[in-house]
Amino acid sequence: MAADFDATFAKLRDVLKPYAKKTVVVHDTPSYYYLDTKLTAPNGKPLFFAAVRKGKAYVSVYLFPVYMFPDLLKDFPELKKRMQGKSCFNFKTVDEEQLAALRELTKRGWERVIAR
Repeated sequence: MAADFDATFAKLRDVLKPYAKKTVVVHDTPSYYYLDTKLTAPNGKPLFFAAVRKGKAYVSVYLFPVYMFPDLLKDFPELKKRMQGKSCFNFKTVDEEQLAALRELTKRGWERVIAR
């Protein structure tokens, strides 16, 4: 049975939606949802926060606070299994445990980035 990437994308996008009013929504399409913080990075550009992208093989979540603060992952072994690179998580499907972990990781990442 093929994975339903549309449903997976929608669930993962919902994890980021609570941050939309606190960030700048750069892209909001059926296959790409991208958020920048309102902070400026050292290069003078907006600081990236998170994104969800539907690809051919996976639905990917990019969470920049994990790149900045890798110690955020220590409490989330169920997400570490999904990692590719330093801040990307790939899903074909997503279960409630993973969604809850991703919500908490995103919340902690947001708090760490904004509090810095």
